[in-house]
Amino acid sequence: MRVVLEAAPLALSSGGLSRYTAELSLALARCYPEDDFFLVSDQPFPLPGTAWPENAPPNLVRGRKPSNALERRWWLWGLSREAARLRAGVIHGPDFSVPYLPLRPSVLTLHDLSPWLKAGWHYAAGRVKRRAPVLLRLRIPTMVIAVSEAVRREAIARFAIAPERIVATPLAAPRWLGPRQVRPPRPYFLFVGTLEPRKNVPALIAAWREVRRECDVDLVLAGRPRADAPAIVEEPGLRVMGEVADSQLAGLYSGALAFVYPSLYEGFGLPVIEAMQCGACVIASPAVREAGGDAAVYANSQAELAAAMRQAATEPEWLAQRRALSLARAREFSWDRTARLTYEVYREALKRFGR
Repeated sequence: MRVVLEAAPLALSSGGLSRYTAELSLALARCYPEDDFFLVSDQPFPLPGTAWPENAPPNLVRGRKPSNALERRWWLWGLSREAARLRAGVIHGPDFSVPYLPLRPSVLTLHDLSPWLKAGWHYAAGRVKRRAPVLLRLRIPTMVIAVSEAVRREAIARFAIAPERIVATPLAAPRWLGPRQVRPPRPYFLFVGTLEPRKNVPALIAAWREVRRECDVDLVLAGRPRADAPAIVEEPGLRVMGEVADSQLAGLYSGALAFVYPSLYEGFGLPVIEAMQCGACVIASPAVREAGGDAAVYANSQAELAAAMRQAATEPEWLAQRRALSLARAREFSWDRTARLTYEVYREALKRFGR
């Protein structure tokens, strides 16, 4: 099989879309060495293996950039023309889109429905909000991938997708991410993720303040601040790191007293699995239940969040149990498994195309 993956998410310096595109493409090439996988985009992007800790297999290669004005109309003509030049059987759009003209089988990944749920969650998602519903309702993608069963159910209800045309494929943590022996100078709770409205960071800060009245523990926020990120005022014990390199993540996760992720809505919750693979206790909102399973501690309110954080800070035996549960939960996921499930969706797209 020859597969083209649209690689625009790799131009992002961090975040779930970038991680998904990089790790999935690496795993596909690794699991199917006899097949060819091409990363193509109309904008510059680093090839996985140059910006990521794992080298790219030889069957994962970069395609050609648009060479003329017609090809720069990327979703209308350029991507399809490049796929034809590469003799690709399937095109995969890992970021809510596929070519507008269904000239060959295509697969669209739907990460969540946040662009359509609350206007205040996205300041610059107008194109996705307009384009994706049209593509889905016109059945332009041959198949659709959802990153969780919850997203699959929501998409079927909202966009009238035939159930047999949408498949849930869970995500995973990278193979290079794992526990480290870390002794931080001060205990800290950790949040990792893009700083944006739906991540509920103000509630996390408020809960931490409650705990800090009794326990001397810091709060570390790591992640790229989006333009619409909530304002965060400096105060003692609060460390805002901004975007961090992949090489720092294992140490951050491993050294944390607990990883706290109170997001109001998630498609899957990739940082939860990353934290668990490093052996971190996870305290989160129920929005990430498919990722966290029975290993995470779920909080439905700021008061419950503070109570769980207080328990992590004061009960070492309980904390050790949660860390063991996290490691066991993370072993249930792998990018190789995600790649195999995705490959089966490609096969199904080849069968269904033109029906």
